[in-house]
Amino acid sequence: MTSPATPEPEPEAAPAGIRRPLKIVIGCDTFAPDVNGAARFAERLAAGLTTRGHEVHVVAPGRKYKRVPPATEVIEGVPLTVHRLPSLRWPPHDWLRFVWPFRSKHYARKVLDQVRPDVVHIQSHIVIGRGLARIATQRGIPVVATNHVMAENILDFTTLPPFLDKVMLKAAWDDASRTFALARAVTTPTRRAADFLESTIDITGVIPISCGLDAANYTPALEPRSVNRILFVGRLTSEKHIDTLLNAVARLDPALEATVDIVGGGDQRKALEALAAQLGLSARVIFHGHVDEDELRSLYTRASVFAMPSIAELQSIATMEAMASGLPVVAADALALPHLVQDGVNGWLFRPQDPDDLAAKLTRVLSASPEDFLAMQRASLKGVEIHDIARTLDTFEALYRGEPVKP
Repeated sequence: MTSPATPEPEPEAAPAGIRRPLKIVIGCDTFAPDVNGAARFAERLAAGLTTRGHEVHVVAPGRKYKRVPPATEVIEGVPLTVHRLPSLRWPPHDWLRFVWPFRSKHYARKVLDQVRPDVVHIQSHIVIGRGLARIATQRGIPVVATNHVMAENILDFTTLPPFLDKVMLKAAWDDASRTFALARAVTTPTRRAADFLESTIDITGVIPISCGLDAANYTPALEPRSVNRILFVGRLTSEKHIDTLLNAVARLDPALEATVDIVGGGDQRKALEALAAQLGLSARVIFHGHVDEDELRSLYTRASVFAMPSIAELQSIATMEAMASGLPVVAADALALPHLVQDGVNGWLFRPQDPDDLAAKLTRVLSASPEDFLAMQRASLKGVEIHDIARTLDTFEALYRGEPVKP
């Protein structure tokens, strides 16, 4: 039997004409030091809101199964209060940690008792977000939900027999529907991702809001390249289809002398290293693993083209970072990537999982004239302008205050 909800105190009114800073809880099932799109978005959102004067508390898995008090962590150069919950590593995955689902509401009560926020913003419906959404709703605290998850991607790590995957998939989306029904607003990074969510579960009115980035943090080199360097940034997991990229590189004209930089970690690294060796690419492919922000930005600046073979991108922050670095992009014609890449303008789209088509499109970029290459670079820089983080922060602030927004 649950105890009666404790009414939240009325916030102090701000002087006329001054908008009161908000107290915001951001719930994440993945957060720094994890490296993935959802974690990166949550980090930038939390840091950006804090810089604007709001009090932000992040709730995320801890690095051990141990209860620790909230602590200050420096994220994106900004000190933030982070509540790390006891968590365990998911055995089939090389870094993913999770909180026991049956404890999520207990932890949510503890955090909300302590913080008493104006609004809760969950970054997924899976565990931490699920618990926060339910307890916040019980207490009359508004909830905003952002979906970064395609439930199908989780199947790679269930270790269940295939016939049970379908059962789990339906259960996952049914649970997502129940969680999102509690939210004041549900958002996704792109219109296509919003359409996907609305067609998958019983929900309407999903708002597309870009994850956003600060383009000033990236350094374009608007000049011809003396060497051909192909760059991929992301998790080394099966849905990214990095094997398609390696097979495409093996099909390139040797005269291009193209090399590949692969940045990121994941469960597929050993298999991909073995594939590179099998294809005779070991001397041309560098697996960098996780790198710090300075090295990542340097790799973007030095690259000739960015390749994104994934078929499961709800937006692809890495692709936006590449565009902000002035790179032409070759990406799979799947899900949200066509929102970022325009054929023949800032790069090319290729048929998903088709290494021959990917090789052909990479060749178009790497053999482009200096004038055409510069035009693609400038188009990437122009195309990423709409994804400025300031717009993203403005829009979420409006949602938190219950104001109408323009996607």
